[in-house]
Amino acid sequence: MTERIPPGRRRFLAFASGTALLGAVPSIAKSGSPPGRAPGEFKPDLEIELRAVQDQVAILPGAETRVWRYRAKVLQGDAGAVTTFPRSYLGPAIRVYRGTRVRIHFINELPQPSVVHWHGLIVPEAMDGHPRFSVQPGGRILYEFEVRNRAGTYWFHPHSHGHTGEQVYGGLAGLFIVLDEEERALGLPDGEHDVTLVIQDRSFTADNQLRYIDDTGMSGMMARMMGFHGEQVLVNGQMDFKLTVERKSYRLRLLNGSNSRICKLTWQNGAPLTVIGSDGGLLEAPVQKPYVMLAPAERVELWVDFSGWAPGEERLLQSLPVAAAGGGRLMGGMMNMMGGAPSKSDSVIPVLTVRSGSGAAEQQQLPQRLATFAPLQLDRAANRSRPRTFHVTMDRMRWGLNGRVFEMNDVAPDEVVRLGSTEVWEFVNDASMGMMGGMPHPMHIHTAQFRVIKRSVRPGAESAWRDVNEGLVDEGWKDTVLVMPGETVRLLMRFSGYAGLFLYHCHNLEHEDMGMMRNFLIKA
Repeated sequence: MTERIPPGRRRFLAFASGTALLGAVPSIAKSGSPPGRAPGEFKPDLEIELRAVQDQVAILPGAETRVWRYRAKVLQGDAGAVTTFPRSYLGPAIRVYRGTRVRIHFINELPQPSVVHWHGLIVPEAMDGHPRFSVQPGGRILYEFEVRNRAGTYWFHPHSHGHTGEQVYGGLAGLFIVLDEEERALGLPDGEHDVTLVIQDRSFTADNQLRYIDDTGMSGMMARMMGFHGEQVLVNGQMDFKLTVERKSYRLRLLNGSNSRICKLTWQNGAPLTVIGSDGGLLEAPVQKPYVMLAPAERVELWVDFSGWAPGEERLLQSLPVAAAGGGRLMGGMMNMMGGAPSKSDSVIPVLTVRSGSGAAEQQQLPQRLATFAPLQLDRAANRSRPRTFHVTMDRMRWGLNGRVFEMNDVAPDEVVRLGSTEVWEFVNDASMGMMGGMPHPMHIHTAQFRVIKRSVRPGAESAWRDVNEGLVDEGWKDTVLVMPGETVRLLMRFSGYAGLFLYHCHNLEHEDMGMMRNFLIKA
């Protein structure tokens, strides 16, 4: 029995054709559009035109690569609030202060329906990018919201059901950086010393075109089941990325913008990583990690002091193998037998090279106190003794949540929460795929930031958890959390933003497109 939410218009087909990126487009039905405000009701501080377009970019030597990308233009407000990534399909980056009122005119020039999700931002239901608000090719939609989030690294990407993986893979991703006075008072590295690094993986054909999932054979089905892993790692849309730095302190903001690849990041020489922020902004205090786990959609902020590096010194940031990640040794062998390309998840992968300049060294003190959190108290959660539980499930080769898959306008009784309530949620990853076992799932909840309060692992599944445990950044506010096979992750959150219909889902984009996504309703 489900609760019916009044639909807008008929939803479009659930799955993209998948035969080739930018290839044939399936027929679609009309989609809904969010309600508008009365003229003049919303007074923006920043107004932007954002277009999703088809383009060509030089990524590899030789022929340019066909991509889909966002192009932005400031119509009103600070022209410097929007910047682009040089020589890249990525972007733009939008940088605003907390409290800024933003108006964005989104225009879809793609041959597929699309919509924009403001990942991690607390925005009204109609502005969140639910797939029922997708716009047709040639259509447009208006986003208006006040930025309420803490300072942090957020991002935006498409969210049309059945098309999300293909469109993000095609290049549609941008950054949304929020600033505030609490952060500014710390005097953290800024300007050229505040660097954003977007990690993605891609595969290319012999003529430099993006190769995605071929659904004509068994390898395509397996790629959707496990998630697509590209053969090359790009940073900020570039191959073999090199970052040249001054011998000073830097703030590095890392986003895993891959469809499904999980990164286990470490310096090649084994030096520890100093973490100062995660999905929802700065931590209360810096923490050191031997490596950092970064699942799709997760962000992490690092403090790196290059003042002790010798002039011209180079270090490699790499991703170590993740034993339980989709595309490991078993999956790679199966893909080889079926004629597909292995995903290299069982290999050490170079991510980027950092090289120090020859200028004078200048040391900056890292603040030992970064942020003050308003505590979420477990004893205020109405369901503290009986968490709202969501099991990862598998049925007929299709991932789900509590045995359900996505329905455009439906919620179940156990997916309804009250506005203003504090709740405990837990994700239980106990599903398997027969002889292939289970796999990790990065779970994302819209319109809510949460704290990770407990992780537990069932007997027999400890090895996968131990492989990643020391690199999990659970100390701060999150909107995406990695749940390993056999693991239960318990979260604490308060629904203090807006009433409406929102999403929770796996951020392995192939799983999301498959239907491993559900609505939840926040009732006023």
